[in-house]
Amino acid sequence: MKVVIQRVSQASVTIEEKLVADIQKGLLVLVGVEAEDNAEDIDWLVNKIINLRIFVDANDVMNLSVKDIHGEIIVVSQFTLHASTKKGNRPSYLKAAKPEISIPMYENFVQQLEIALGKKIQTGIFAADMKVSLLNDGPVTIVIDSKNKE
Repeated sequence: MKVVIQRVSQASVTIEEKLVADIQKGLLVLVGVEAEDNAEDIDWLVNKIINLRIFVDANDVMNLSVKDIHGEIIVVSQFTLHASTKKGNRPSYLKAAKPEISIPMYENFVQQLEIALGKKIQTGIFAADMKVSLLNDGPVTIVIDSKNKE
């Protein structure tokens, strides 16, 4: 699984001009699933995301997690995170998992995040044409691949 984590002051998701998710201070997490991903990838990423110390403390040092600040999270599925641009100019998405694999993985990922954070996680709608709006705070953007553990 690959995730792009953005520390935000505000983020929202709109689908067909209807607001479906809206948060203030917290994280916008874009997630892409590969066919080889499993529950171990979810567990590792959830732990990493919840405990990632990217919010500033009283000394203006990034030392607090989203859980520490009682922040919110929006999760948006994004298969294009697995784009391969090695050949030509049209990205290939062969590494992205098919919906029969990626939907249950995505739903499990969201459920595990809710348990770890102790509150509801807002989401987009899988495979919908979404308009994602955010105010990146910092800016702070972190890319994590569960296969590389980096």
